[in-house]
Amino acid sequence: MLRRSLLAATATFGVALTLAAAPAAAQIQIATVGPMTGEYASFGQQMKAGAEQAVADINKAGGVLGQQLVLTVGDDACDPKQAVSVANQMAAKKVKLVAGHFCSGSSIPSSKVYAEEGILQISPASTNPDYTEKGSWNTFRVCGRDDQQGKVAGQYLAKHFKGEKIAILHDNTTYGKGLADETQKSLHAAGGKEAMYAPYVPKEKDYSALVSRLKQAGISVIYIGGYHTEAGLIIRQAKAQGMKATLVGGDALVTNEFWQISGDAGAGTLMTFPPDPRLNKAAADVVKVFKEKKIDPEGYVLYTYAAVQIWADAVKKNKTTDPKKIAAALKAPGSWASVLGPMSFDKKGDPTGGGYVLYVWKNGAYAQM
Repeated sequence: MLRRSLLAATATFGVALTLAAAPAAAQIQIATVGPMTGEYASFGQQMKAGAEQAVADINKAGGVLGQQLVLTVGDDACDPKQAVSVANQMAAKKVKLVAGHFCSGSSIPSSKVYAEEGILQISPASTNPDYTEKGSWNTFRVCGRDDQQGKVAGQYLAKHFKGEKIAILHDNTTYGKGLADETQKSLHAAGGKEAMYAPYVPKEKDYSALVSRLKQAGISVIYIGGYHTEAGLIIRQAKAQGMKATLVGGDALVTNEFWQISGDAGAGTLMTFPPDPRLNKAAADVVKVFKEKKIDPEGYVLYTYAAVQIWADAVKKNKTTDPKKIAAALKAPGSWASVLGPMSFDKKGDPTGGGYVLYVWKNGAYAQM
């Protein structure tokens, strides 16, 4: 009787294992990695929302190659060392795709891990040119580059603020300094010249000393290569000291959190970002789903959605998840349908076409000029 019970229990346990293993065998592991915690967590939440919705929509439509996608969300806090650690964790999970990272300073070092481990990386937000210039077979992005948005910003500064004293500030990060340098280069090429070029320490709360320097120098335009948290504080504290300066920044200001920090002092702030993807006809259905969930698909939500969407389409069309084969397919002639519109990639993994435009902040929201 005992033996029969043990045999029955063993058989039951074996069936349970088989049932548990069955779904796992029909799953494809992918990931999104970004700053889910920390000062730039608002961008991590944008990425998470985009990736989760893309996976939900793909799975609802039958998955990929008859398999369901399983998403892992990784937190690098925009820290390079933590990014490498998370990259190794994703390698251990044998993910086929990483839609990430957000900060260029995280994407660049982690890309080396992914390359060695045979993982495709499509960043929705890393704009530093070195990510693809010094990358390898596995590095792609669905966003633009800092040499593109820096050119737009520099030309705008030269044309619209001619004769005014311009300060170019940066936070010494891979992204921030890279963008500031590209903007400075473009400004000079257009015949302009900044009155001040200086770094600032990120994650501070008091920038009054920096603001005093700007005020004493008679600065009327502040260009910031950095993130929304510091930019919001700097312009708020500048206005509090009586400055009437115009703030200009890059794509890292594209979060409603900027206004929460700057308050009314942020009115008139300009920033570079690609044409608003929320207005793209190809994104209409997805935007509607987000809004029904009370989620504003701002910033990089749709960019992360597109990263997953394009990869899944390439896997379906090529009937393989082999990262190197998918990478070759993405770089081949032709375009891929996405919520960002048709997208194709060059041999470096950068999107062809596209570009940056200017946005202005007012009444707590940003709008394309």
